[in-house]
Amino acid sequence: MSYVIGIDGGTESLRADIFDLSGRCVASVKTPYETHFPSPGHAEQNPDEWWKALGQSVSSAVAKAGIAGGEIDAIGIDTTSCSVVALDDLNRPLRPAIIWMDVRAVREAEFILATGDPALVVNGGGSGPISAEWMLPKALWLKRHQPDLFDRANTICEYQDYLNLRLTGRRVASLDNASIRWHYSTARGGRPATLLKTTGLDALNDKWPNEVLAPGQIVGTLTKEAGRHTGLPESVNVVQGGADAFIGMIGLGVARCGQMAFITGSSHLCLSVTDRRVHAPGIWGTYSDAVYPGLEIAEGGQTSTGSILAWLIRLSHNALDLKELDVKAEKIAPGSDGLLVLDHFQGNRTPYTDALSRGAIVGLSLSHGAAHIVRAIMEGVGFGTRAILDAMQNAGIAIKELVACGGCIRSDLWLQIHADTAGLPISVPRFTDAPPLGSAILAAVGAGRFGSINEGIEAMVSIARQVEPRPEAQRRYAEIYPQYLALYPALKPFRPVAQHKTEHT
Repeated sequence: MSYVIGIDGGTESLRADIFDLSGRCVASVKTPYETHFPSPGHAEQNPDEWWKALGQSVSSAVAKAGIAGGEIDAIGIDTTSCSVVALDDLNRPLRPAIIWMDVRAVREAEFILATGDPALVVNGGGSGPISAEWMLPKALWLKRHQPDLFDRANTICEYQDYLNLRLTGRRVASLDNASIRWHYSTARGGRPATLLKTTGLDALNDKWPNEVLAPGQIVGTLTKEAGRHTGLPESVNVVQGGADAFIGMIGLGVARCGQMAFITGSSHLCLSVTDRRVHAPGIWGTYSDAVYPGLEIAEGGQTSTGSILAWLIRLSHNALDLKELDVKAEKIAPGSDGLLVLDHFQGNRTPYTDALSRGAIVGLSLSHGAAHIVRAIMEGVGFGTRAILDAMQNAGIAIKELVACGGCIRSDLWLQIHADTAGLPISVPRFTDAPPLGSAILAAVGAGRFGSINEGIEAMVSIARQVEPRPEAQRRYAEIYPQYLALYPALKPFRPVAQHKTEHT
């Protein structure tokens, strides 16, 4: 038999999953590594620990599966995006990697946005944001604060690129990462040349990998060192992947116009497929060819979703049982007996892109219990998702189906509420750990086992169930939704003055 390996380099660990060509996972091994927080807003990891974790996870997964290394056709990789690495001319890290959650480059992000460069149109139609998490602000921070190191760096790249380099010896970038976070655009001719010049980052033209490969293209075969490190034959192909959530679209089978990958957890991420190139307020993207050739990806998201329920449980000192409350909340009618929640507990990502917005629970009375609050939180998050869908559809991006994974799918109630508030069906795949499966599908495509990503999806992804919106609940939520939309502008005047001062310094 033939197998492929999907490698998922996450925030806390690197995972290797081995799949057969029907999408069945035959072994999975996860190896943790540390994140260091040397200063407020800083988050760093040691790239050598990524490499060590890859070797341990792959070799252990092969042993666990009980298969020979020669039965592995290819490896596909996804990682966190914007985990930035600076390497010397021998490809050794010059400093710890500045990982995605690091926000030290706030001033650099503001400086880049203020240039008004045409390449910035990709987010909010040019209104932004530019996140301190992204590649250019971090590279500019290095140039400003560690200029000697920046000058010595032969390569500035991502976690993804570092693993590909260690595995194959080839210095390549992922079209996915470059499109979504480097302001690279196939539609505008590639690199953001004027933006690099305006910001004084011309040196990145030499420090970034010169070659950019799309997901599914072969990076190369294993070097001798990589073969020894992983226990695999040198003939094994390494196939290009990209950012974990975007490669997760493939693992969810979201590849057709009108589909949206609905990735839920502490926060929600919404990634839609369209054939329309759109740059508009309220949406991030669209990103050309970032995942699928000839198609665009639109991005939206909610900063706090499952984390709001976690907050409620923490407030009770874990006295509340969320599973028990979920059962009770299901017996409450849509509308939570007059409770309404604004889900901006940690700001709004889209469609408002307002980091200073805050959450609210409105309509409380002494007759309400904890189950009412739980249901109202679920409904508020559902309305927040609906606002993202509306922004996309108002920009001309049709959405007909959501495909979900993550924490939300563990609650039948919350999944149903999302279907009812969105007025759309939600599908749940059989295998819900979407990023490693997406990487495995790309590996199989690169190895020639399938003629296209769509063909790989057809063979390796299957839907376990589908949740349809209930007409009566859908009508009720349609009545409440305008009240939810009214909360954001109504609550703007009530932001504490001290908060403005703190968050703008």
